[in-house]
Amino acid sequence: MRIEGSVAVVTGGGNGIGRALASGLVDRGARVVVADLDGAAAQKVADDIDARTPGSAVAVAADVSDEDRIREILARAESEFGPVDLYFANAGVAGRPGLDIDESVWEQAFDVNLRAHIRAAKLLVPDWVERGQGYFVSTASAAGLLTQIGAAAYSVTKHAAVGFAEWLSVTYGDRGVRVSCLCPMGVDTVLLHAGEESGSSLGELATRAVVSAGAVLTPEQVAEAVFAAMDEERFLILPHPEVLEMYRHKGADYDRWIRGMRRYRQSLES
Repeated sequence: MRIEGSVAVVTGGGNGIGRALASGLVDRGARVVVADLDGAAAQKVADDIDARTPGSAVAVAADVSDEDRIREILARAESEFGPVDLYFANAGVAGRPGLDIDESVWEQAFDVNLRAHIRAAKLLVPDWVERGQGYFVSTASAAGLLTQIGAAAYSVTKHAAVGFAEWLSVTYGDRGVRVSCLCPMGVDTVLLHAGEESGSSLGELATRAVVSAGAVLTPEQVAEAVFAAMDEERFLILPHPEVLEMYRHKGADYDRWIRGMRRYRQSLES
């Protein structure tokens, strides 16, 4: 699907990968709604984009896990630019690490990392099927394929996000709805460092596990990987190619992989 001339929504667009996606989309000829819980951050991104390409971006401050707010974002996009063609479900939360966490932490993780994707798709897909085209890009994580040491809520909800993206593609992929699922490892964002700043030993472990597993990429490098995958309409986006080999090892011998992950956890703790 062509990006040029399209209308896009990027959630979590105020920082990190979302900011890089929004900027890169406009560079490729799209018009973008930048949505973020932090309205000031979203506005700064939109202003920076508009300074380069006037009239190409607007900002919306919103909790993108709230279906009513998603509806408002889509309406704003249509009123400013036209019907939404591309939706980047990119907003995410790390949640506090470990098992002994409050139910509210689990609820927030499920709401932002999973249910926000489901609620957006529910609003978008019927129109995309009628129009015969649309593109849903889900930001999950390598943790959704491999599990992140220390981070229970994050790993569980990112697995679920991968599962929903798969279901969406299987169910609607032959009806014009394209789906890609982004699964990076370490990316230099606020989310990467949330664990080490949590004051928890498990949180510090979670961050160490990611940064020691492979290169830490810039958000711009990840955005470029997303756009390359969209050009090919490829489902799985792996900015860290080694994730595929890790995933193959996991599938080939699940028990051996779990034993290896235990050893890896122990090496990080020592």
